Amino acid sequence: MVLPAEVEELIASLMRQIAALEAEVADLRRQLGQDSSNSSKPPSSDGLKKKPGAPGSLRGRSGKASGGQTGHEGGTLRQVADPDRTVRHEACACGHCGSSLDPRWATGIEKRQVFDLAERPLVVTEHQASIYRCENCRGATKAAFPDGVVSAAQYGERVKAAAVYLNIQQLIPEDRTAQALSDLFGAPLICPASIVAWVGKKAQELGQVYAFIGECVAEAKVRHLDETGFRIAGKLQWLHTTSSLAFTFYRVDEKRGAIPENLQAGVVVHDHFLPYRRLDAVDHAFCNAHILRELKSLIEFDHELWAELMRDMLLAAKLAVDKARQAGARALVPDRLEALVERYWAAVRLGLAFHRDLPKLTAKANPRGRIKHRPGHNLLQRLKTFQTGTLRFLTDFDVPFTNNLAEQDLRMMKVKMKISGSFRTLAGAQIFACLRSVVSTARKHGRNILQILTANPAQIMKALPPYPTAWELPGNW
Repeated sequence: MVLPAEVEELIASLMRQIAALEAEVADLRRQLGQDSSNSSKPPSSDGLKKKPGAPGSLRGRSGKASGGQTGHEGGTLRQVADPDRTVRHEACACGHCGSSLDPRWATGIEKRQVFDLAERPLVVTEHQASIYRCENCRGATKAAFPDGVVSAAQYGERVKAAAVYLNIQQLIPEDRTAQALSDLFGAPLICPASIVAWVGKKAQELGQVYAFIGECVAEAKVRHLDETGFRIAGKLQWLHTTSSLAFTFYRVDEKRGAIPENLQAGVVVHDHFLPYRRLDAVDHAFCNAHILRELKSLIEFDHELWAELMRDMLLAAKLAVDKARQAGARALVPDRLEALVERYWAAVRLGLAFHRDLPKLTAKANPRGRIKHRPGHNLLQRLKTFQTGTLRFLTDFDVPFTNNLAEQDLRMMKVKMKISGSFRTLAGAQIFACLRSVVSTARKHGRNILQILTANPAQIMKALPPYPTAWELPGNW
């Protein structure tokens, strides 16, 4: 039976509506099912509905038993050769027959050491400047006090450094920092305003070190770029990081796309954020952890076969590089490299063919005039266009598989926001960026943070060599 043209048009219209509604439902299902394991959402957004750690992890199971591994040296507290205080304990009677013991009968000693804080950790040093009266002119002369000793009673540099450490490294707010100093060290009468002043002064003193860190990280071969939002006086601002294995450099800017302008040559690792791709004087490497999460989403929600093949290829490539690096190699054998690249392109070709056969989405452009495509199609186009950057870790063993280094360096900002909330002023955020750059860099070099905060800028820069060879070894990845 031949249907009237009006009925055919109605059926076609209904079919289009059904297809559009199915696409909308699929998109909503995807949004509801996304978490930190299959999207770019942070782990903190998972809330109380987190999936079990092992099944949702991109790392998979290592096959090793939990706890310390065979050959692990451990970190047991060990005795020191020169204790600060020695207490002798004598026995008066024999533990077997009860007879009195003469101290001359001792044949040896057993040592046990207890590590503890001093009962009064705060040491008060009184500086006395002698005043002289000249016998010739009767003029009075007073001896000079050491630099920094300016008040009748004041706190020393180590107390101030401890305050900066608690506030910047441990992210404790100013009022609780003052309370901690009082409770732990017996330092009364410290007010939050003093903590703010000490932190600001220390940032001013270390401005030269901050600039030095920025220069060093810009000259590194591999740099990691990332950014995160935070609020200053209620307004959205951005904390940017440029990180290497040895240095961390933070910047505060009102624009998310405020990319570093001083990067020349070398490689930058990032997560496909478009402004980073405009850096044309460097080579690019893309974070494969982000790609794996996108692939996981396509596997879970869209059941796209090519995504499984691409996931398996990337994990196999990472494993091959790790094994080659552990064996002391600096490159994969050509046949192995060629096979992995072919698996990459086979998955891309399969995915493109799959999406060509799918019905097109409703031709609805976004406000920028772009036609909407499925998430799998968008990922395939990136994998096709940026294959060199995606697989750079295969051909350059100095380039890591992910951008985790930058993400780890930014994670503490989120912790600070949870503890202290937003910054009140732009100056406060810039002070935090300066000092956090110094302490993060010092930690990467294995330096004691308190010692760094009490040293002068020249000593700090000497303790942070621009090119520490130990940190450039591929094994540190």
